[in-house]
Amino acid sequence: MDNSVPVVSKIFCSGTPTMLMIRRRPVVVNGGGFVVTDLSHNVVFAVDGCGILGSKGELMIKDGEGEPILFISRKGGIVQALSTWNKWNGYSMDYQGKDKLVFSLTDPKSCIAKSAPIRIYIEPKRHCKNWDFEIGGSFADRDCTIIDCTGKTVAQMGRKELVGGKDFYHVEVQSGYDQAFIIGVMAILDNIHGESTRC
Repeated sequence: MDNSVPVVSKIFCSGTPTMLMIRRRPVVVNGGGFVVTDLSHNVVFAVDGCGILGSKGELMIKDGEGEPILFISRKGGIVQALSTWNKWNGYSMDYQGKDKLVFSLTDPKSCIAKSAPIRIYIEPKRHCKNWDFEIGGSFADRDCTIIDCTGKTVAQMGRKELVGGKDFYHVEVQSGYDQAFIIGVMAILDNIHGESTRC
């Protein structure tokens, strides 16, 4: 029985829990961003910040071969400016460069809403009623967890002690969950916190 939960693609879902190592690049290198490797030091994903794309609030996730697989943009406009939430949209990309919305993430941007959770909505709608995934904990402290709407842990982030501080950390993705999607969420959190993907 296949228990995978693809968001970007089924090819990024593994049958076993997977540890991914994330190393931030300096902003002067390819516009910042970060590189994601497996435990054998093979590059699995790369995240490019605005230095590559040339505009704020846009991120590109590439696979280990350097092919774009996920484009993420922060939604703008007057309605967005008046809202107490920031909204990010993630679009999967095929070999022709076409994209389709696969998830959206909302985070509170005002001090009034700061205690509200960061929630993720999958497109098209799945079995969850209001939201599909929720982020808890502190990204800034490299200690956060992504759970699904049933309360099951999907991914857990942590820091490798004594190795590079905030520039080097890991995320463990549980079996069946889409690793490209999880890295996309990490990229958004990185940008929200003004780190390596921010202009």
